Amino acid sequence: MQSVHFPEFREGLPSMAGKTVVITGTTSGTGQVAATTVSALGAKVLVLNRASERSTASFAELTAAFPDAEIHNVECDLQSFASVKAAAARVVELCPEGVDVLCNNAGVMALPDIATDDGFDVQMQTNHLSHFLLSKELMPLLERAAKTAGDARIVQHSSSARLSPSKVLQAPFLEKKGGQLGGDGSKLQTMMFRGPRWLRYNQTKLANAAFTAALHHKLQQKGSNVRALVAHPGLANTELQLTTVKQGGMGGLFTGFFMRLGQTSEDGAMGLLSCMCLPDAKSGQFYGPGSGTLAAKGKAVPFDLESFYDNPETRELLWSKSEEAIGESFDI
Repeated sequence: MQSVHFPEFREGLPSMAGKTVVITGTTSGTGQVAATTVSALGAKVLVLNRASERSTASFAELTAAFPDAEIHNVECDLQSFASVKAAAARVVELCPEGVDVLCNNAGVMALPDIATDDGFDVQMQTNHLSHFLLSKELMPLLERAAKTAGDARIVQHSSSARLSPSKVLQAPFLEKKGGQLGGDGSKLQTMMFRGPRWLRYNQTKLANAAFTAALHHKLQQKGSNVRALVAHPGLANTELQLTTVKQGGMGGLFTGFFMRLGQTSEDGAMGLLSCMCLPDAKSGQFYGPGSGTLAAKGKAVPFDLESFYDNPETRELLWSKSEEAIGESFDI
């Protein structure tokens, strides 16, 4: 499969020289494309990944490709709040100048109903709660960069899964109820992207979008120059699907057929990179190949945050439950 739109898109991206970019989940897929692209554009780049052979190999590949770039590998296990705090402390050490872009990219999909050591659903803690904590810890660095450069950005990575099977963010999925959120469902359910695994995933992708909405409103009220944006990749071929198949969340044969309808990781990363790099990307915007359920591939375009999560009740639920989960206040 070849990238259709990415080469032209890449040519239109501005220089990132003088910018400091922090990205989670860069060992494969859209995160790897994003890290490679901003490194090529001249940014100082910090990649945050769980320690593994794949993480070591991907970092070696990145630094070999850009020997003159300043690139740092920071160990960060998003299934552990303690690891996230340690990673944030390391970023503070490495970035006295501030952080221009925090890209909360990493994610898992349709995993079994298990709890992290912190007690939360493994999908919710990985995809949202740990990114909420990381954003809180790095906010002073983002504000520092925003004052110097005129803007900084926090970018979330959502999905078309935010649209189904529920458009209502539900409190229990943000609570310390890991392993008690519906079980794993039947093979038929997982094959059809239904059942409790996919509801838990849906809730995390709703949380990503709602976090952006809440951040945007709070930052605007404060008069901050930090922008809050969110992207989705459409149906992009990444390691995410392979991991989900191995964990029993998708059928192998069906997945292989279904993913032929999608696009490359490069084309899928255009929304993320638009939020990270484009000068005219505004706080409160959502970038992806369209906003509907059929927005599987194509050029990344901006659209407004959607009312089913961008409303006072959902924003308050997201913020209060996330603060409760990390055990700290996140004051803008």
